[in-house]
Amino acid sequence: MDSPGYILLSRLSLQERSTQALAHNIANADTPGFRAMRPIFGQVMVSLRGAGSMPGDSSMSFPQDRATWRDMSQGSLQNTGNPLDVAIDGDGFFVVETPQGERYTRAGRFSIGANGRLVDQEGNAVLDSRGRPISFSAQDTQIEITKSGTIQSENGEIAKLRVVRFERPQNLMAEGNRLFDAKNEVPLPVEESRMLQGMLEGSNISPVLEITRLTAEMREFQYASMFTEREGERITNAVERILRRRS
Repeated sequence: MDSPGYILLSRLSLQERSTQALAHNIANADTPGFRAMRPIFGQVMVSLRGAGSMPGDSSMSFPQDRATWRDMSQGSLQNTGNPLDVAIDGDGFFVVETPQGERYTRAGRFSIGANGRLVDQEGNAVLDSRGRPISFSAQDTQIEITKSGTIQSENGEIAKLRVVRFERPQNLMAEGNRLFDAKNEVPLPVEESRMLQGMLEGSNISPVLEITRLTAEMREFQYASMFTEREGERITNAVERILRRRS
């Protein structure tokens, strides 16, 4: 395969990943706290040497898959009326305890589990400001969550939600569609977080924009595929002409 063929194949592989990222975003448009994924592509210059290079050519550029950037902007806030739903208005993440350790999320759709603990949608315990699971008694029927994150009932104060932030949130590793693993990042306390009870933060996806981007990406993929087919036909015709002259 000559140079144009390799360039087209590298373009097609990255175009496919971009399409997959957009499709993943669209699929999670209704996932609470979901953050959009954006692939980042770069360019790699390769020096041309030897018999494979064309006269006058000194280099060739290939697209490169550099990283995945995650849009950390806040999603839309929805009024659910559920007293256990909580949205963070501003910076920060809730902290939950999973079998793999602490994880961080913006999805504040909580409920009370069978053991009386406050849990997320996967059943992970929600942690308080002291790093302990938040628990309710059977007598706690009128639950209120203040703007500062303090949880209280008719029997008094129960706990305070732990909310943390990160200096480099792009370094967080996504686990599923709602949770993040801090890896080597250190969670820092959010001193002045603002909680909204009975509210839920949706994803920061605009389905219309994502579908528009997906349509454009699919067209680009089709154009590159057509160009690849024509390039293959060109090479085949060139080989056939060479063979006819030699015969």
